[in-house]
Amino acid sequence: MTDDGSFWDTLDPRYRVILCDVWGVIHNGKQIYPGADRRLLRWREEGRSVVLITNAPRPATSVESYLERIALPRCSWDAIATSGEAGLAALAGLGRPVGFLGTPADRADFQDRGVRIAEDEDWTDLVSAGFEEHRWEIEDYAADLERWAARGVTMHCLNPDRVVVYGSRQIPCAGAIADVYEAIGGKVVWYGKPYPAIYDHALSVAGSPAPEQVLAIGDGLQTDMLGAARMGFDAVFVSGGIHAGEPFPHGFAQRHGLGDWHPVAVVESLR
Repeated sequence: MTDDGSFWDTLDPRYRVILCDVWGVIHNGKQIYPGADRRLLRWREEGRSVVLITNAPRPATSVESYLERIALPRCSWDAIATSGEAGLAALAGLGRPVGFLGTPADRADFQDRGVRIAEDEDWTDLVSAGFEEHRWEIEDYAADLERWAARGVTMHCLNPDRVVVYGSRQIPCAGAIADVYEAIGGKVVWYGKPYPAIYDHALSVAGSPAPEQVLAIGDGLQTDMLGAARMGFDAVFVSGGIHAGEPFPHGFAQRHGLGDWHPVAVVESLR
């Protein structure tokens, strides 16, 4: 593992754009990790553009409000790109009511942005923002998933993460439900990392830099690292997030057909 401080303090100036994951890198769902805010501020002081790129299934404005509540300085970042925004753009073109899976707060966010959510099951598309409150086991959804798959429902997964760190525990995300739905033959449309749309949006707000000017930072192997590799970005793997100190797996690139790609560094945190 690279010494975090020495790596960050000598970061190559060619990285003009930082695409930084949020949950598991900047905060743990309850509070900011020590030193994360200072690192973001330093990058901006160095003239780098900091784009927070997250698989949060909500609009960027909701993420911004949450970061304000946990006291992340607004001056520490330039823009936010979310999987929720990518999904909203696609859902706007459906022109018909959709089913919904997630919390009441998630539902309200999408209704506020003009998504028409059906009150019955007379729909062919389902928006999956995540687990419902008080239903935190995949098994709780088995009958629903079987029924939707039999009807040919398309699930729009707005958070490809499988788990996130919340305080000292891990909680499941929409990606875990979508995996099961695909496994039983259901159709899933994925938004967010590691898929291109969220990166295209993030790069557009950062001035469309060349890939070699971009550094992606994250704690997710199947989202942050895989997405960065497919986009041709250098990346830093933060091992202190959902993988809880595990080393970067040696067979990652071979398993995903990425040639000899590997992160430029493995660090525990942004400190």
